[in-house]
Amino acid sequence: MRDSSSHRRAPHSLHRKAAAVALVGVSALIAAAVQSGAATAAPERAPSAASKAIPGSESLKLTPAQRAELIRQANATKADTAKDLGLGTKEKLVVRDVVKDGNGTLHTRYERTYDGLPVLGGDLVVETTKSGATEGVVKATAKAIRPATTTAALPAAKAEKQALTLAKAAGADKADTNRAPRKVIWAGNGTPTLAYETVVGGLQEDGTPNELHVITDAATGAKLYEYQGIETGTGNTMYSGTVTLGTAQSGSNYTLTDTARGNHKTYNLNRGTSGTGTLFSGPDDIWGNGAASNTETAGADAHYGAALTWDYYKNVQGRSGIRGDGVGAYSRVHYGNAYVNAFWDDSCFCMTYGDGSGNTHPLTAIDVAGHEMTHGVTSNTAGLNYSGESGGLNEATSDIFGTAVEFYANNSSDVGDYLIGEKININGDGTPLRYMDKPSKDGASKDSWYSGIGSVDVHYSSGPANHFFYLLSEGSGTKTINGVTYNSPTSDGLPVTGIGRDKAEKIWFRALTTKFTSTTNYAAARTGTLAAAGELYGTTSAEYTAVANAWAGVAVGSRPGGGGGGGGTSFESTTDVSIPDNGAAVNSPITVSGRTGNAPSNLAVSVDIVHTYIGDLRVQLIAPDGTAYTLKAYGTGGSTDNLNTTYTVNASSEVANGTWQLRVQDNAAQDTGYINGWKLTFP
Repeated sequence: MRDSSSHRRAPHSLHRKAAAVALVGVSALIAAAVQSGAATAAPERAPSAASKAIPGSESLKLTPAQRAELIRQANATKADTAKDLGLGTKEKLVVRDVVKDGNGTLHTRYERTYDGLPVLGGDLVVETTKSGATEGVVKATAKAIRPATTTAALPAAKAEKQALTLAKAAGADKADTNRAPRKVIWAGNGTPTLAYETVVGGLQEDGTPNELHVITDAATGAKLYEYQGIETGTGNTMYSGTVTLGTAQSGSNYTLTDTARGNHKTYNLNRGTSGTGTLFSGPDDIWGNGAASNTETAGADAHYGAALTWDYYKNVQGRSGIRGDGVGAYSRVHYGNAYVNAFWDDSCFCMTYGDGSGNTHPLTAIDVAGHEMTHGVTSNTAGLNYSGESGGLNEATSDIFGTAVEFYANNSSDVGDYLIGEKININGDGTPLRYMDKPSKDGASKDSWYSGIGSVDVHYSSGPANHFFYLLSEGSGTKTINGVTYNSPTSDGLPVTGIGRDKAEKIWFRALTTKFTSTTNYAAARTGTLAAAGELYGTTSAEYTAVANAWAGVAVGSRPGGGGGGGGTSFESTTDVSIPDNGAAVNSPITVSGRTGNAPSNLAVSVDIVHTYIGDLRVQLIAPDGTAYTLKAYGTGGSTDNLNTTYTVNASSEVANGTWQLRVQDNAAQDTGYINGWKLTFP
């Protein structure tokens, strides 16, 4: 019998025998796998800061066996770890993932249970040194897991009925539940509470499979949270030209099975909406002809996108497969009838593509494939909740690494750029789906953070993180990269100098895998990426400063040195003001004098609030005439500790001189804190 591994050219008629994977490096294979033979020249690079990563700071490329052994070791000591962390006697840890640095530092990610019940929003990452000493812990919630009861007062059937009602109100078709609601401890955005988690299936309004998770208070029946488990993107694919595909041969038959990449398989759903369909197979090892009318063409594009994504994560980030275990996911094409979407589904560990409007444009572009499969990586690392600010960061992570995969591919038919879905023409006028340099150009995405962004659709609240990544990679202002002209502004009007895309990718991936948790919001993302940059390059490095400046450029935090705009005149209060638990609002005053006319349209309000649960807080700026500007609404910010960030306020209708106040109110019980200080900066 012949070797079961082969590589094929697709989709055109000329077929050249490709070299076996074992004979060439994967990078060389990808460089050869571009349209009509020769690869393009290396894409343009942004100016890069001079410093290199600190020796030993970067994560090791673990084999699946090495990762499995580290997980085994963590499981063997998890009871001791729980004790060292001071967890309660009813709490247990469940090992989820592990990352090891070259210097021996381990970053172990855990889920938690309480009295045998899953704790949603209780995940944490423990960092230990080579000697085994605990060096740091990042928690999704700072709250102690001590629910009042584990006995439900509400029947499960009522929780199920509520979830079905919500799904139907959102336009779900054939909404159903395939399992009874499960009891959980909900710790994602409030005091840990006994709850039910109900998962509603069926189809969403646009034909996407439905996996709506509804969290219901098991005592009162109140809805505590909801999020969609199916993570989607949109597009109508263009093609990548003649490429090398990994296939398998048995006798005289070939299949789209990539034996070099975890046995990733690509299936034809043939307009179906469930199951796996039929594995692509054929006698000639030539797939498709470049036209959508040939059903194999979409299969070739999807298979190629999966290979590129696998190779990017393995060769650049050191991760072997989406879960890190060396196992390939699978792809399904030709989903539904004229389905204009693509989605990742954790439950099947698979990627699915529709055929677009009129079934003429399968959604299988490189950045779409990288985007959707990155949802799988996020799910198996940080687990960012697909709702609110964490949902926006989840989507941005997929845009960031979908873009990274596209640049990595170096394909002359689809060159790297900072445009999302530029080949799919979803708008019908040739414009991209999203823009990273200035997200608002799509008409819906947000360029910068603001207090209400958590209520925006996650595909649009991703804008500030996408914008941050572009600024960190390339810097602000006008420039042309690979033939595309960009002009990226900043929220504070000050420039940002980029450090290069390669470093920006490393920083974001390290933050995702070792700093982010399920409830990470924008403020915590800033903290996590700064920590990642500090570990990789040092806290006095140009990279660390660039991360702070890029976040300030999208109104998350301040420029190094204080203030919201890195300059101008500041007025500051350093007087501590206690915030009563679940009590009346308190004010901290600042008197502004010596100004002329009105305040600016970009008044910077830097706040430093120490508090054990910022989701309980409402924070407002009160102008001299009593006008209130809400900086952070109650219920936003999740369970993160402390609020240390800078807001930009359009105060141009206010007289500058007078007494301004920071008003803070704690709206829920069991958490305390104080205003440590705050500052007004007039740029």
